[in-house]
Amino acid sequence: MLDLYSFPFSAMGTECNLHFYSTNSSKAQEVSQAAISEVNRIEARYSRYNTDSLLSEINRVAQTGGSITLDEETGGLLDYAYACHEHSGGLFDISCGILRQAWDFSSNTLPKKETMENLLARIGLDKISWDPPNLRFSVPGMELDLGGIGKEYASDRVAEICVSMGIQHGLVDLGGDINVFGPHPDQEPWIIGIRDPKQTGSILGEVQIFQGSLASSGDYERCMVIDGKRYSHIISPITGWPVSGLASVSVVSDKCIVAGSICTIAMLKGIDGIEWLKEIDARHSWIDENGRQGGSAGFWSRPKAPGLNPGKPEQEGL
Repeated sequence: MLDLYSFPFSAMGTECNLHFYSTNSSKAQEVSQAAISEVNRIEARYSRYNTDSLLSEINRVAQTGGSITLDEETGGLLDYAYACHEHSGGLFDISCGILRQAWDFSSNTLPKKETMENLLARIGLDKISWDPPNLRFSVPGMELDLGGIGKEYASDRVAEICVSMGIQHGLVDLGGDINVFGPHPDQEPWIIGIRDPKQTGSILGEVQIFQGSLASSGDYERCMVIDGKRYSHIISPITGWPVSGLASVSVVSDKCIVAGSICTIAMLKGIDGIEWLKEIDARHSWIDENGRQGGSAGFWSRPKAPGLNPGKPEQEGL
């Protein structure tokens, strides 16, 4: 007989949950410990907040314009980041994290022109030579940030570990980066709610997932309004300024790292992201800054009815 076990934990600056069915509690504990340990391992390696992380070591080399030899796992993440950079026309760029030096959303002040020019001169994967396994920075003062793919990668790894340990029905939620590695034992899907970017505490609707991943990206996390204009935290690495057009994008894909990067690229494309999502045939939904909604036919299992605020679903994404 299979019973449902749930393991809440904190990692990567967010609340996380692991839910899966197991035959007994000792097996469930063994699997959960392996899964959570993997999340902690990835965070320890790739967190920019950890001075002992591999990413911090890379960035110390980047500050001097030097080179470093990387392992296969890190090389795989870089390969993926470079592929996203190419397919997004340079909008997906893991070297743009230094723009946070210009944008302090608690200050309600805009960056100075000279500050922005200085930072933009140190952004761009074209300024970095990636010849596996060697990474070389041609411009001193650069910095990499894997925050755009690290949590999603960890979500995928947890799913892989659970499956490898014999778990066939479960879900991992790393702060909204969700991977379903099998439906409920009765073959019913997991029901996941997607947050409404316009109404705090409300959801846009519910999505059914039997197997696969869900990720969302929105402009509601941090923003400021100056002289009547709203500036979101979704910032273009090309201009250095916040993009506008879309308020939220959600994508379902086989891998969470893919779903997450598609969401990010669509948000960075602004209103043009709507057509781009159609072109790549992503299973998606979107809501723009004016509250208009759209997406793939059949994306929702139950959209929010006008004027209603449905109760919390089984899992709430993002």
